[in-house]
Amino acid sequence: MGLFDSVAGALGGQGEGNALMTTVMALVNDPNSGGLAGLLEKFKAGGLGHLADSWVGTGENLPITADQVSKVLGSGLIQQLAAKAGLSTDALSGQLAQLLPQVIDKLTPNGSLPEASSLQQGLGGVMKGLLG
Repeated sequence: MGLFDSVAGALGGQGEGNALMTTVMALVNDPNSGGLAGLLEKFKAGGLGHLADSWVGTGENLPITADQVSKVLGSGLIQQLAAKAGLSTDALSGQLAQLLPQVIDKLTPNGSLPEASSLQQGLGGVMKGLLG
């Protein structure tokens, strides 16, 4: 089963899964916050760098909780993303806690951050694989 299938199954339908994956991809690709590198920096600044490093590294992905995601991203951003995805803030935080480690792991298969052009290609591939 693919990552999108897991997401859609967890959410009970493709409509919510598509909205959530679009939200996740926008989050890791947001140039205003530094994209994937900026997102990882937020986790490091929030004292959770060891978790984020595990998602980028080639070993096991360490889990993160919904509360940890909310604290790192901030309530304002969580509310904004939840509204776009059509989810409650609690539901969004929980889904991000499940998805971010997997998505970041897929975008960094060699254990390091891709260059910007490679990230764009990687995002396209992840989206195509997850949604297509």
